Amino acid sequence: MSQPARESVKLRLDDELLSLADELKINLTLAAEEGIRQAVKAERERLWRIENADAIAACNEYVEQNGLPLAKYRQF
Repeated sequence: MSQPARESVKLRLDDELLSLADELKINLTLAAEEGIRQAVKAERERLWRIENADAIAACNEYVEQNGLPLAKYRQF
């Protein structure tokens, strides 16, 4: 499996945070990538909810008025 292309970037980070990360032997590159990955995922989800707000509201309204489809088959 090939490694993704990587780009070198410059970041400014809190000195105390860097010292703690160093003491704990935290790989800054991996930690930064994971943090950015989570931020990207959260923002995509937020934007999806905004873009689909009308459809979600319509579905919720339908369920409020008509109940859950196939509810009679639920076993819980």
